[in-house]
Amino acid sequence: MEENKIIRTIGVLTSGGDAPGMNAAIRAVVRSGIYNGFKVKGIRKGYVGLLNGEIEDMTARSVSDIINRGGTILQTGRSKELMTIEGQQKAVNMAHVFGLDALVILGGDGSFRGAHDLSKLGMPFIGVPCTIDNDIDSTEYTIGFDTCCNTVQDAIDKIRDTAYSHERCSVVEVMGRNAGHIALNVSVACGAEAVILPEKPFDFNTDIIKPIIEGRNRGKQHYIIILAEGIGGAVEIAKRIEEMTGISTRATILGYIQRGGSPTPRDRVMASLMGTKATQLLKEGKYNRLVVRRNNQITDVSVEEGMAMKKSLDEYMYEVNNILSL
Repeated sequence: MEENKIIRTIGVLTSGGDAPGMNAAIRAVVRSGIYNGFKVKGIRKGYVGLLNGEIEDMTARSVSDIINRGGTILQTGRSKELMTIEGQQKAVNMAHVFGLDALVILGGDGSFRGAHDLSKLGMPFIGVPCTIDNDIDSTEYTIGFDTCCNTVQDAIDKIRDTAYSHERCSVVEVMGRNAGHIALNVSVACGAEAVILPEKPFDFNTDIIKPIIEGRNRGKQHYIIILAEGIGGAVEIAKRIEEMTGISTRATILGYIQRGGSPTPRDRVMASLMGTKATQLLKEGKYNRLVVRRNNQITDVSVEEGMAMKKSLDEYMYEVNNILSL
């Protein structure tokens, strides 16, 4: 699409895994879009809905009373068809049928890669990072991460109560297939004895068994081990711990409870700021960019730059976790 081409109608969709704060972002896109003179249409069920033409007009009133709701009122999904050039062309054609001049995509890396493919066929977009994993390379923060960490912290605090009551070790598996940001943050917040992350090689005896035994020798009577789902095997790890230490050990896989719940104030605010930034970029004639948070500021980067970046763990946080778990 040519720079400075007039955009009159934008479509907003949520793609991939749902994240608390997506509704707040939808609300921000719709209301700021209307404020900036755009017509706004909602696309249901992500790219699947775009391919099927599940598209409807949205007004300021249609996003009333959703800022506090988890999930996404537009629903979400994943589309294998969009991975083909035929599917991509079909999606662009359907967008033209409904008069869409640009898209605002709320999702993660996979969603942005799909949008980037559509942009090559003439459908510009702005990406807003929404994923509980906080694993989008180009931004310091993604919508949904804070709420997820609060949910996990609450669950682990409850697990600790029963672990203490029974002098038990609990192995808790949290989300994070390829990224350990959730696991590391809640490990620090909950005072876990050990955290196992996809980004860090680990030795079962040194990194799990040794801290438990050393803790027992100092008089500890309960233990929390946190691992990211990318490592997996919580049940097997719990069994091995019990066999080697004699300590009663249970595994808890938190699963999809981590995606739900009313978003925290931080996620509501970040979603509002990022969603508004998306429509402001379109108003300024900037396309194919990702809204990001850098140095405590909401800004933007090109999709090519953003997708080329590599996000790493907070090494200082990892060091602190190891120090404080002694």
